[in-house]
Amino acid sequence: MVENEENFLENEDVIDETTGELETVQEATGTSTVKKAKKSEKRWYIVHTYSGYENKVKSNLEKRIEYMNMSDKIFRVEVPQKTVTQIKGGKKQEKDEKIFPGYVLVEMIMDEDSWYVVRHTAGVTKFVGSAKKPIPAKDSEIKKIINRAGSQTQKIELDVKVGDKVRITSGPFAEFIGDITEVYPDKSKLRANVSIFGRETPVELEYKQIQKI
Repeated sequence: MVENEENFLENEDVIDETTGELETVQEATGTSTVKKAKKSEKRWYIVHTYSGYENKVKSNLEKRIEYMNMSDKIFRVEVPQKTVTQIKGGKKQEKDEKIFPGYVLVEMIMDEDSWYVVRHTAGVTKFVGSAKKPIPAKDSEIKKIINRAGSQTQKIELDVKVGDKVRITSGPFAEFIGDITEVYPDKSKLRANVSIFGRETPVELEYKQIQKI
């Protein structure tokens, strides 16, 4: 998310006092272009939170939306997550992992009232953008983030390291014992030496194929 923050900061929003419309001033290659959008337009905004408070912010904000009657201006609050499967001590455990720690997505119509409700929610530190001029995110980026969270396949984390012994539980080397020589946590794979007919043979295995001894 931090990598994309520069994209969100390319624009600067100002209110045209004569028309009441929200103007987006975009700086690009030394020239400025002005794109007008209706002040009442529904957009996605990125909210920065204290680390570890993403779900709490989502819960707090949804409660504030309800009791402050802001459902006509603040529509969705999302914390993009993926499912991670951990295997420790031979036990499998699933947990939700934030895709963009420290950020919450809010779909809303930006005005002084809606800004106040979101900005003063416990755990929120700021909007992406300047203090009074939050920058809407690109719809294409938000769709990618939400789709990534919805279609994310499970990632298995295993507490193993080089030198550990493992029992292979599936595949052509099932029931063999191997000594780990390399670990690739980003791919949920490892390489181990297996003794076959008295000869050490390196094999590549997925985390789901082994059990730590």
